[in-house]
Amino acid sequence: MTWFWSNLDLLWDRTLDHLILSVPPILLSFLIAVPLGWLANRYRAGRGVILTASGLLYAIPSLPLFFVIPAIVGTSLRSPLNLVIALTIYGVALMVRVVADGLASVDKDVRQSAVAVGYSGWSIFWQVELPLAGPVLLAGLRVVAVSTVSLATVGAVIGAQSLGSLFTDGFQRGIQAEIIAGIVLTVALALLLDGALVLLGRVLLPWTRLAATDRRAVRAARIAEASA
Repeated sequence: MTWFWSNLDLLWDRTLDHLILSVPPILLSFLIAVPLGWLANRYRAGRGVILTASGLLYAIPSLPLFFVIPAIVGTSLRSPLNLVIALTIYGVALMVRVVADGLASVDKDVRQSAVAVGYSGWSIFWQVELPLAGPVLLAGLRVVAVSTVSLATVGAVIGAQSLGSLFTDGFQRGIQAEIIAGIVLTVALALLLDGALVLLGRVLLPWTRLAATDRRAVRAARIAEASA
């Protein structure tokens, strides 16, 4: 505990560094996965190829990827951008199937009704399919957020300052408190981002709360009828 209280500034700085490295890949992976998931859902012939290819991205080992990215992008080996790109790739790998399945879960009758009242193809996607698939997409994004925060610690191997730096430094110097602090703060940051996404979902998807309230009301009514 003495080490912890003596290094609050260091812990705060590494937590901010970790947050800065984690948030862009989460956002980028979502923005990239949405059109890919839409293509997989829209064109059945290419669905298997898109989902298989995106899924294989997650099988790429992280350390070799850190060495391949600089050769392709032209960044230095220790550039934090390499980590952001790698985390985005892993996020896309997780998110593409979620987007495709979420869009596929939208009832066909709803789409046909939207067409009947005059919605165009893009309007159906933005105003009907995407909002209705929102809960599924949010669940997938929460998984991506937690996974990204966890994987970002590996960046310490290439010199990217993050909570993972507490692991490497703690191992090298034999400071167990530093290692424990890194683990606890990583978990706390993952929970914080997960909670933030839940709150964001309640703001952007208010109809999901209304639907849940309606379901509870129906269950309560059925229980009351059964006990009468």
